[in-house]
Amino acid sequence: MTQPFIFPPLTGWEPTRRTLHLYSRVVGVAPRTHAPFHPQWWHISLKVTPEGLTTDAMPLPAGGGRAGGDFWLAMNLRRHVITVETTEGVWREFDMQAGLSATEMGDQVLGALAELGLEGEYARPKFENDDPLVYDPAAAKRFRDVLVQVDRIFKEHRATLARNPGPVQLWPHGFDLAFEWFGSREVEHEENGQVKRLPSQLNLGFYPGDAGNEAYFYSNPWPFESKALLAHPLPPGAHWFTDGWQGSVLPYAELARDPAGKERLREYARCVYAIARPTLMKASD
Repeated sequence: MTQPFIFPPLTGWEPTRRTLHLYSRVVGVAPRTHAPFHPQWWHISLKVTPEGLTTDAMPLPAGGGRAGGDFWLAMNLRRHVITVETTEGVWREFDMQAGLSATEMGDQVLGALAELGLEGEYARPKFENDDPLVYDPAAAKRFRDVLVQVDRIFKEHRATLARNPGPVQLWPHGFDLAFEWFGSREVEHEENGQVKRLPSQLNLGFYPGDAGNEAYFYSNPWPFESKALLAHPLPPGAHWFTDGWQGSVLPYAELARDPAGKERLREYARCVYAIARPTLMKASD
């Protein structure tokens, strides 16, 4: 009988987390250059698979004996390799345990894309770093297990929401997994000297921590209506956060080793949505 999944502690894995973060930025420059543009930048994100993380498929130019097709990049956290794949199969793969710096890994990955006839100006500053990197396969596997479970819970919660929420996706820049739900209320927002009307929104995300911060879940309404939101308590372990940014936090450590951890995460997501939704909808809705 399959044992129920219990969130493992995410401690002592910072060197591997940093490696995965930098390598995800290497992978992320490919869709930034070659994927069809999305106005909310969804085209640059990575998606969770049972093996790890992958880009979406992107068109492959015809030439060099190829008839076109698609290509994609993946971070396989079961076999611990970065793969460049096409519709014909794996084109190249690179060992994440080899201690390569992000710059060295980027050179190899972008070289493989050039062999496929892909050209473009890659955003190398997004990943360039010459420090040698550490990769612990056990820590990477543990992270993959957590990602798969969190991705599933987020998708289950997302399926209960109306109004076409965005996809669950991992952002290479921040290395967090999240999705957004959009309300019917529109809000004026100034950006680069221009005033835009944007839909209100509520995200649900997972940040796996870094050298200075423990891992946590978050769910942040925008705009953040303090009086309406802070009056409502959150489930045990979660709290409102207003120091620097505004939203809510559920520390990952609250769920680690708890047999009820998955249901507690679901309860947190449901609770914040129920509290925030009235502030994000038009009065007529």
